Amino acid sequence: MEKAYKLLAAQEGISNKKAKELIDRGLVYVGDQKVKIARAEMSEETKFRIEMPAEVKILHQDADLVVVDKPAFIDSYEIEGAIEGARLLHRLDRETSGVLLLARNEAFAQKAIEAFRRRKVHKEYIAWVEGVVVEPFEIDEPIHTIRKGKAFSKIDRKLGKPALTKVWPDEVQGKKSKVRIEIETGRTHQIRVHLAHAGHPIVGDEQYGSPTKAKRPLLHAKKITLLGRSYEAPEPGDIRRYK
Repeated sequence: MEKAYKLLAAQEGISNKKAKELIDRGLVYVGDQKVKIARAEMSEETKFRIEMPAEVKILHQDADLVVVDKPAFIDSYEIEGAIEGARLLHRLDRETSGVLLLARNEAFAQKAIEAFRRRKVHKEYIAWVEGVVVEPFEIDEPIHTIRKGKAFSKIDRKLGKPALTKVWPDEVQGKKSKVRIEIETGRTHQIRVHLAHAGHPIVGDEQYGSPTKAKRPLLHAKKITLLGRSYEAPEPGDIRRYK
């Protein structure tokens, strides 16, 4: 038996540090199971598989703004660091794919930040959720985020900040549903927490109660409208059609 990251490093001919980073980023699998703990003891016969993220695609760019289609498993701050002079206007969770906006100058950044503050930004998401959804519904519940280690959010009517999520049905496959989501606030893990609270956790979101194994929580930021401009990212394969 040996630690997973050491076995991976030997198998791939990479450093222990790089191997641990790949596991921590959720990119390493054994069969269909994600390796979640870099220091987990595993058999020396274990065969790993690395699934690297898709390429970051630029959807639009001008003097004010860069719009990218963020793949799952890439941190928003990695993209910010790779585009010289760009500043994130918002962020997506590492495992969430979709539209991400970065400002290219301070004047535009301030206008955009004010629009976010005044809730003048329209954000639309697509997700696969547990259960059958056939009617639209809303979740209007305050969210409190605990930031000790990995961030975790929950409904808390005393400590939480206002949060509103609107959900519309799109497709049903067995006991899973594809839904369209709009949020008027941007609390940490808002969609994930609200859908779990409504009894429909996002497929693959084990942190918030999904019993289904998946490579990631099946959530995609499809469209965003800011200061009269709209940008849309095509649905990746795992969102377009649930297996």
